Amino acid sequence: MLLSLTFPPKYRHRTTTALPPLLLKLCFSPSTAHQCHSLSAEELTFPTDPDATARLLSNCLSSDRHSDVLSILRRTPPCRAAVFYWNNLIKRSVSLQDQRNALHLFDEMRSLKWIPDEYTYPYVLKACGDLSVLVTGASVHGLALISGFTNSNVFVDNATIAMYGRCGANDKARQLFDEMLKRGVFDTISWNSIISIYVQSGDFRRALRMFEEMVSRGDIMLRADAVSLVNVLPACASAKSWRSGMEMHGYAIRRGLLEDVFVGNAIVDMYAKCGLMDGAKNVFDRMEMKDVVSWNALVTGYSQFGKFDDALGLFERMREKGIELNVVTWSAVIAGYAQRGLGYEALDVFREMIVSRSQPNAVTLVSVLSACAAVGALVQGKETHCYVIKEFLNLKGNDPGDEMMVINGLIDMYAKCKIFGIARAMFNSIEWKDRSVVTWTVMIGGYAQHGEASDALELFCEMVSNKCRIMPNGFTISCALVACARLGALRLGKEIHTYALRNRYEEAMLFISNCLIDMYAKSGDVDAARAVFNNMYHRNAVSWTSIMTGYGLHGRGEEALQIFEGMRKAGLAVDGVTFVVVLYACSHSGMVGKGLDYFNNMRNDFGIVPEVEHYACMVDLLGRAGRLNEAMKLIKDMPMQPNPIIWVALLSGCRLHGNVEIGEHAVNKLLELNFENDGLYTLLSNIYASARRWKDAAKIRLLMKNSGIRKRPGCSWVQGKKGTATFFVGDKSHPMTKEIYNLLDDLIYRIKIMGYVPETSFALHDVDDEEKGDLLLEHSEKLALAYGILTTAPGLPIRITKNLRVCGDCHTAFTYISRIVEHEIILRDSSRFHHFKNGSCSCKGYW
Repeated sequence: MLLSLTFPPKYRHRTTTALPPLLLKLCFSPSTAHQCHSLSAEELTFPTDPDATARLLSNCLSSDRHSDVLSILRRTPPCRAAVFYWNNLIKRSVSLQDQRNALHLFDEMRSLKWIPDEYTYPYVLKACGDLSVLVTGASVHGLALISGFTNSNVFVDNATIAMYGRCGANDKARQLFDEMLKRGVFDTISWNSIISIYVQSGDFRRALRMFEEMVSRGDIMLRADAVSLVNVLPACASAKSWRSGMEMHGYAIRRGLLEDVFVGNAIVDMYAKCGLMDGAKNVFDRMEMKDVVSWNALVTGYSQFGKFDDALGLFERMREKGIELNVVTWSAVIAGYAQRGLGYEALDVFREMIVSRSQPNAVTLVSVLSACAAVGALVQGKETHCYVIKEFLNLKGNDPGDEMMVINGLIDMYAKCKIFGIARAMFNSIEWKDRSVVTWTVMIGGYAQHGEASDALELFCEMVSNKCRIMPNGFTISCALVACARLGALRLGKEIHTYALRNRYEEAMLFISNCLIDMYAKSGDVDAARAVFNNMYHRNAVSWTSIMTGYGLHGRGEEALQIFEGMRKAGLAVDGVTFVVVLYACSHSGMVGKGLDYFNNMRNDFGIVPEVEHYACMVDLLGRAGRLNEAMKLIKDMPMQPNPIIWVALLSGCRLHGNVEIGEHAVNKLLELNFENDGLYTLLSNIYASARRWKDAAKIRLLMKNSGIRKRPGCSWVQGKKGTATFFVGDKSHPMTKEIYNLLDDLIYRIKIMGYVPETSFALHDVDDEEKGDLLLEHSEKLALAYGILTTAPGLPIRITKNLRVCGDCHTAFTYISRIVEHEIILRDSSRFHHFKNGSCSCKGYW
């Protein structure tokens, strides 16, 4: 061996403890330290001379031979002076993020009877906190307490507080902090630690109160420093507490802390996240020292608040100054576009990012997938999926949480692009224990918001079952309520309402309450929706608009307008969406004069320029009222080109009032716009049939057949004691078919005596009136009503939902039937609600 050649032959095979002191000093002096690299562990033994011990360990440590240091320590009796070397090894493992090795070294140190000191415990406690091993951390705390290093050593106490905070034991951390205050053994780091714990756990208000208490003490030795501000400013940002943030900004100026780039960045970020972009820009411009984080904070702020020109301008300035385009900046711009629904713009930025060879992270990929979902860009979504598989998943060093976040983004993208098969397959491939609340929510939300409401509710029930025991978050609850609203599932909606109240979703209650208003209104109970609205502690514009929409759906226009006036008095901004709801309510309640007044005064009284949606509402309002010529004139005078919604609204009015000429004109305009669906041809066929132009009606049906266009079959479902029953036109598959048809025969016989005459034009067939009457009897809503009467207790409402607009003959029949049954009949069709009671309907003929 190389080192053995430096020894005289007679000492060559002896251990270092037997070497003469002079030779020992020579071998381990700094000038010969490099020769230690060739020593094996077997040849290294701790000298008995303490000075030689220190030199031996110091030289091995300075030459980064940490394994040799450990080997020497293992072979040597415990020595207080050499605990430093154990601490160094533990500290090194912690700094290399090898926390488990740090704990292993601590265990070995104690097993060899070495006694940890006040410098050992902070490193070991940090390792416990980083690993979130609360039981181990509490054990280490207990050892430090027995050894006399807690309750007396502020460094150990601070590390203990931080450990409990990282392990989620905030109450225990606060208990230790309060004990430190009582003993008077604390420093600025103590306060910073407890404030940081509250910030990281999301308890922002308490973090701010702790900072205020710290500053109010006025102790010159306890002044908030740069770390204090960097800790607490994110709490201001998250709580949108810009007043507190401004006070901290002033404090930083007074103390000269604004020169610290980290403080400056935190202040810029605070202003940006509070939406005060002028304040953020002002601080940014005044910062003498800026780093990439400074630029990122401002770019992110501009993106989040939709100021894309400013964000991109700043992005270009970064390039001009030669500042590197890091992943945070790219992600901020992509996320900003995605969150505003500008998916294609987000995808363009992502392509540019890839070309620049910047490596996307999980946040970037989730934003890109969100952009694909927003615009239904399935092809780009699949391309991103391929990129994720090739370049991201299973990448060495990836955080499993980041990988799960991207997988959730993929499920969300496929679900929102209505590729439910792939989305559900990915969901099912995740083990039960690995499915987070986000995983469940994106799948439930995809189903609920894109047409698979039954699957959404089935999955939600599975989520909250004893088998799963996953606690839904506020957004999960809202998605389930959206699904209930789509299905009119009032009973389940009430159960979810009860669940939300029982589990106290205070943070999300505004959002949940808005969904409850929508659910109750669309499930036929607008009074329950109003009760939710009245009991809300805080309301936003969505709250007011939702209840107004509900009243409009139920034909209660006067109440809808009262809500509108209340919204104005409450000082909420009235926008174009609000006026669509107002005009819709007027249309469905026959309030033609009111509707015209609001429409004509939109620009002058509210500063809102009518858009195509407002014109569509007015065409619908005039068409329902039979004022088809006025509707035509309004279309002709529009400042923009009419879109299909305009012509469909006009066509609906023509169907209601049998105007063949204008109806044909509307159809031709729709065909010019390449708008073809079954509803268009069905409406025209209905117009011809009501005018008894059977040949023209037959031509339309033949055209539909030759074009491969199939009319959607009428389908109605009704809530019963044992769930929901579904009926199609002419349905004879239900077990109670005989009882249903017998009851219908009896009801029709009785209401004919009262004056009911079948409206045979709705049979849409050129056959005799008697046969048409039989066809009308088989309509799905009549079958659903008969089943509802048979299975619903007297006095309770019968709730029916139809996928198409209610048949005119069925509407008339229901009006008569409501005089002879002990039920309110609540029918929801594709356009609105009809409440039949005591021989009248809430729509008053405007449907």
